[in-house]
Amino acid sequence: MKITPTLALSLLAPAFASAQGGDVGALLMADKTIVAALERAKANEPEIIAEQIRVCEIPAPPFGEEKRGLEFKSIFTKLGLQNVRIDAVGNVLGERPGKGPKPHLVIAAHLDTVFPAETNVKVTKEGAWLKGPGIGDDCRGLAVLIGVVRAMNEAKVVTEGPITFVGNVGEEGLGDLRGAKALFNDTLKGRIDRFVSVDGTGLGMTHVGVGSFRYRLAYKGPGGHSYGAFGRVNPIHALGRAIAEISDFQVAKEPKTTFNVGRIGGGTSVNSIPFEAWAEVDMRSHDKASLDAVHAKFLAAADAAAAAENKRWTDGTITVEKKSVGIRPPGATPATDYAVTAAASVTKALGIPIEWSTGSTDSNVPMSLGIPAITIDGGGEGKDAHALTERFDTTDSWKGTQRAILIAVALSR
Repeated sequence: MKITPTLALSLLAPAFASAQGGDVGALLMADKTIVAALERAKANEPEIIAEQIRVCEIPAPPFGEEKRGLEFKSIFTKLGLQNVRIDAVGNVLGERPGKGPKPHLVIAAHLDTVFPAETNVKVTKEGAWLKGPGIGDDCRGLAVLIGVVRAMNEAKVVTEGPITFVGNVGEEGLGDLRGAKALFNDTLKGRIDRFVSVDGTGLGMTHVGVGSFRYRLAYKGPGGHSYGAFGRVNPIHALGRAIAEISDFQVAKEPKTTFNVGRIGGGTSVNSIPFEAWAEVDMRSHDKASLDAVHAKFLAAADAAAAAENKRWTDGTITVEKKSVGIRPPGATPATDYAVTAAASVTKALGIPIEWSTGSTDSNVPMSLGIPAITIDGGGEGKDAHALTERFDTTDSWKGTQRAILIAVALSR
């Protein structure tokens, strides 16, 4: 999910003056077949919203996307996509052929949400607003995929290269982009020329991927009675030392670099020296050198905290375990790349303000591999993402589908 503030960008407009000539946005808007697809996208939006609700009411907790994935496989099949399948990690793929084999575009939205399996995922309506966990992130992205395929089919749009549509697993949280990693490292390895992720709501775009390191940091000791074993090493004290050190890290404001201790735990009772304490730590930056630097500081602080606790007390020994629970590689698609300039051009052609942001999405994977990639919002307006009160305003949400159609056509040529 994109989470960083929008950055206004005076774009860009490197002209789309390549073999196609002129401005790709204007060029596509002059094509009657493409215009017909845009009209169908707008007309179909009530039914696409109904699909968005229906899909969102199928639970898709972290590492539990199977039911939603099976439904999406059925949807892809009914839409007439070819070679519809589920890969080894649970990604759902369907292919729409082009005139030729190149360029091969993949356009994806993630199946998973942040909510646990027991969450009530019933969607309610309040006027133009829909309310339900995951209704925007990323049920909206999934709905856009459906809307794009349906409108292109109805208008009989033929693209130059093939497009593979994907409902992918593992974007959120500890999913660690496992779906996107599988696409590029296994399922479609070496076959993807460009990539688009449809993630969230609004009409912004991303071509800079924020990377991250995530750790579960655990301190262990012998434990004991708080009075009878006083003087023994204490894992919670060691963890406290580490957190205190981490909280004093000095990091760059630009390129923006962050750190956060997000969860902690440990101990069994107030009168016991715990035998374990743990924390989950997140570090982020879109700049690899800055991310590597704060990562190195974290590893040193974790070891130093154990050493300090062992030095303070003479009874027992603290050990530390630094377990990686997520690595999102940073990356960027250059502002001069055709994927970026074409996306800006079609956005402008639709009269939508061009707004770029940084974020951490499935596009991080191809960006880190040097494969042109962008992430686009799915239209409408969302509030309270990742909260049980998540809401989505359907007003003019068809604009997101229209923009996705133009980007899909532009990037498959």
